[in-house]
Amino acid sequence: MPVSKHRRKDGSKAPKPVKRKSRKGDAPMAGLPDDLPPRVVMEKMMATLQRSLLADDLLGEAEADPLHAAQDIMYDAWEGATKRDRIALAKQALGISELCADAWLLLAEDEAKGIIEKRAVLEKAVAAGEQAVRRTLGEEAFEEEEGNFWGILETRPYMRARAALADCLWEMGDRDEAVAHWRDILRLCPNDNMGIRHVLAPKLLHLNLFEATRALLDDYEEPDFAEWSYTDALLKYKQGGATSGATKALAAAIKKNPHVPAYLLGEKHLPKQPPPHYALGSKEEAILYVLSSGETWTSTKGALTWLSETAKNTL
Repeated sequence: MPVSKHRRKDGSKAPKPVKRKSRKGDAPMAGLPDDLPPRVVMEKMMATLQRSLLADDLLGEAEADPLHAAQDIMYDAWEGATKRDRIALAKQALGISELCADAWLLLAEDEAKGIIEKRAVLEKAVAAGEQAVRRTLGEEAFEEEEGNFWGILETRPYMRARAALADCLWEMGDRDEAVAHWRDILRLCPNDNMGIRHVLAPKLLHLNLFEATRALLDDYEEPDFAEWSYTDALLKYKQGGATSGATKALAAAIKKNPHVPAYLLGEKHLPKQPPPHYALGSKEEAILYVLSSGETWTSTKGALTWLSETAKNTL
């Protein structure tokens, strides 16, 4: 995914979106970056360097920390060639420290049988991650480090676990709870290294939370992305119908990604598996947008007819 050229309203640079890329033959792990191996290598190097700079590390005490040892095993687990290998390493990590949130997260994805069990394991991951953050960074970490999460390595397993739990809750129909998690993740990390804003914007609109949707769209100005341009247009339509402003916004969205209407209108079939990566304006981006927002379009009275008519006049 190309980097956004826009800036947030406070003048800071917009966060770099995460490129979507998965392991061949494997579905990406929920809550984890899809370009996992490169990120794993980088994060492992950062963790090793960080610990080597600690004075205690000179005495070997940092390396002896059970949570650090468990996390090191998880770096290998993420790159495991088979599901069996990954599960075995995750269980080995938990045998060293039950506070290893990434181990619970992997088990939720690779071992849990059914969505109810998956939710239960993800809740263990979040609880373990929170306890690990408080133990490592102090009891007041969630207040003192608000806004800096993800920039601190020790917070990342917790953030990954919460994002995965939110996805699971949405899938189960507990949508208000899912949105609460996504919004709190953005509170902890407004630079949004995980790309949560792209998940949250269409979900807020689906729940008819118009003011919250508009606030998010305005906070992260990224009109080149399908999530932003089409969500902006549909928001205008849901608030006031097929006004000139809404139609103009939809026409602009169609020009930026002309592939979306065909998938939303059923003229083209969605693939069985989501694409592993995409570029702005591509078919892959259109597919991913429709997978996240198709339900909102089909449940909004008259929206698909409006889309069809606007597309005919635009393309």
